[in-house]
Amino acid sequence: MSDDSSQTHPLYATDRDEVDALLGHQGDPGPEHLTTAGRLFMRYGDFPGAEDIKQDLGKVISSWGLDRSGLNTKCREIWSSGWRPGQKLDAEVGSGADVDDRDS
Repeated sequence: MSDDSSQTHPLYATDRDEVDALLGHQGDPGPEHLTTAGRLFMRYGDFPGAEDIKQDLGKVISSWGLDRSGLNTKCREIWSSGWRPGQKLDAEVGSGADVDDRDS
């Protein structure tokens, strides 16, 4: 009797695309990259399968000079700052109603 406990996660295909995008990213990771990696580590950390995703996530964070603990720390800092997915860090926020509208 074989002990084949490996499973396929229902979000594997979507997550595989996200991991591939992280692997192909050039330059320093932004909040979106870091939180995506953190989210996927949480999803697959104890999951019995998807070993390729786990290995590639390890490669990604290693290429960023991080380990799991460092990634978690950065993700906590990002979330604590008020950042949310899809939000640009340098984007101006607000309606513009507070802008001084004088004619020159």
